[in-house]
Amino acid sequence: MKVLVIGAAGMIGRKLLDQVAKTPEILGAPVQALTLVDVIEPTAPAALAGIATCQAVDLSTAGAAEALISDRPDLIFNFAAVVSGEAEADFDKGYRVNLDGGRALLEAIRAEGLTAPYRPRLIFASSVAVFGAPFPEKIGDEFFTTPLTSYGTQKAIIELLIADYSRRGILDGLSIRLPTICVRPGKPNAAASGFFSNIIREPLVGLPAVLPVDDSVRHWFASPRAAVGFFTHAATLDLDQVGPRRSLMMPGLSATVAEQIAALEEVAGPEAVALIRREPDPVIQGIVAGWPCDFDPKRAVELGFTAETNFADIIRIHVEDELNGKIGG
Repeated sequence: MKVLVIGAAGMIGRKLLDQVAKTPEILGAPVQALTLVDVIEPTAPAALAGIATCQAVDLSTAGAAEALISDRPDLIFNFAAVVSGEAEADFDKGYRVNLDGGRALLEAIRAEGLTAPYRPRLIFASSVAVFGAPFPEKIGDEFFTTPLTSYGTQKAIIELLIADYSRRGILDGLSIRLPTICVRPGKPNAAASGFFSNIIREPLVGLPAVLPVDDSVRHWFASPRAAVGFFTHAATLDLDQVGPRRSLMMPGLSATVAEQIAALEEVAGPEAVALIRREPDPVIQGIVAGWPCDFDPKRAVELGFTAETNFADIIRIHVEDELNGKIGG
């Protein structure tokens, strides 16, 4: 099987590849060739280096998608995106990368299929940002998409295109609507949701963190470990079970910032909580206010997708996976 990972240098892409390196059969068939691309050249895990080709590619540039599809990958993961806060701040860049790049990929697949039969599986990283207020107490699978950000709009458009291209037999696609992934390793990024990770990640290593919203803000979370599980499960799922609605809200847990902080104290003690500094940011508050905060992802659960149910467990996963089990500076 040939596998193409777009956005392979990002957090989920890297962790997915690490899992494939540890458990080669996790994608359902032996991986014979692996193409890894991102705007900066990604690095393959050592165990996969012999079958991997790594390239620096901007999917939205002319001819980039066609070149990637010319090798006819059987399985494609598309993680590439300008994140929420940046997409809101830079309108042109957000639409170029998140919409034009995604559409170029779909069209390259369609063009390749016109030369000879070709129908790859495409797994797309979408987001809860496809939903917009006002919300019911819990958002079910039938709730409509009315995004209130450019990022959410871009994700929703690609979701619709994937469903239509799948309906027409051009590809076999699935859009994975991710919760906010927390705790994200590394440094803060431009995502408006970044503070949800910052207020946990930095205090765990003895560093201060800024909280720009009120403690009562509620959101929908899953760990990076769960996120990798979503994509590996999607790679092997019988998509006939999914039917024509090719977008699935992933399971997760709903928690307030106050509950996050309480879980941090449970895992790391009051000295970690004392490192959180409250600095209200009206821009971030406005963006977050339009996001959904609780779901009933019945379809995904019935299809076998799983995630954490306790925020302290999410923190413990971060400590185990990123800090070698150690807390403190």
